Amino acid sequence: MGRLTGGDPSLLRRINSAVVLHALRAADSPTLTDLVQVTGLSRPTVEGVVEGLIETGLVVEVPAEEGETRRQGRPARRFRFRTEAGHLLGIEIGPHRVAALLSDLGGRVLDTAQRPVDETAPADERLERVRAVVADLLRRTGVPRSSLRAVGAAGPGIVESDGTVRLSTALPGWTGLPLGERLRRSFRCPVLVENDANAAAVAEHWQGAATGSDDIVFVLAGLSPGAGSLIGGRLHRGFGGAAGEIGALHLLGREATPEKLLSTTGEPLHPLDEAQVAAVFAAARDGDTQAREAVDRFIRRLVHDVAALVLALDPELVVIGGWAAGLAGVLEPLRGELARYCLRPPQVVLSQLGEAAVATGALRLALDHVEGELFAVEGTVTGRRGTAAR
Repeated sequence: MGRLTGGDPSLLRRINSAVVLHALRAADSPTLTDLVQVTGLSRPTVEGVVEGLIETGLVVEVPAEEGETRRQGRPARRFRFRTEAGHLLGIEIGPHRVAALLSDLGGRVLDTAQRPVDETAPADERLERVRAVVADLLRRTGVPRSSLRAVGAAGPGIVESDGTVRLSTALPGWTGLPLGERLRRSFRCPVLVENDANAAAVAEHWQGAATGSDDIVFVLAGLSPGAGSLIGGRLHRGFGGAAGEIGALHLLGREATPEKLLSTTGEPLHPLDEAQVAAVFAAARDGDTQAREAVDRFIRRLVHDVAALVLALDPELVVIGGWAAGLAGVLEPLRGELARYCLRPPQVVLSQLGEAAVATGALRLALDHVEGELFAVEGTVTGRRGTAAR
């Protein structure tokens, strides 16, 4: 960081404030003495920082318990970080639904809301559905919009650092959409936009199947599959945000598309018709020969797509999510085929978060941003080049 001198008092104050606030957040109602010991700062410095944080509303003094007062006389003052001092939103914008999670500054989810949306809905209608879901959630919880400190949003497509969707084949009118700018009109706080598979990877690493692994691949399985990856605990987007777009790998060999491979009629399935996909898998389980052949073809394609990433990244863990997570017969074939193709086969597990993975990852995106501002955290999981859309 370099040597700090008395000539840089504002930076020194900010660093001291971040250090003390981080210690307060990590401890259970510490005293000033506790904070001095943990931070290594002088008592007058800690006391001044704490008083300043109380004025901002981020810290509050904890009332002494009556029994403690009787036993010890005047007890030491204790303080806590006010997780209720602000709120965060994580939003999933998907082909079939819009969902939102509301949390406090500690990332604890307070409530959720969701509404269906038609897969053919134009961009304006889908964004209006987002606004309606958020308004309903805030109204129901009594949280004012001004309390929001950051908003994360995730959906299908290649997302640039400013929140513009460079390419999306899943949602009508989504390619070229300045999503960060459009969402910003509804909020007075930073808005961070991410690809859905990337967000799901972050979510599984935070609260799901990958909490103990830092090198992971999350596969959002479907007829247009995508993947998100963490390398050394950090989200890997690639130079232009297109890392993990495994749904385009078939173009290299000009082979049949996944929606053609899973068809039992010769007519390609609609990439977003989950009911049609589920029907094919159900028929395969019931013994239908054509459906079994179609599922086998699709799984072989999915294995090839995943194997390409596994060979390139050598992850410890592959997490399978999306609609395939709810369909029997996917996991074991993936494990077996990856063992054939990969030099060091990774563990393969199903998502623990299920359909909540994308919104949860978007929430983590918002939490990372706030932690970066409050606690001067470096190297957050979701950190990206550039600044958040404001």
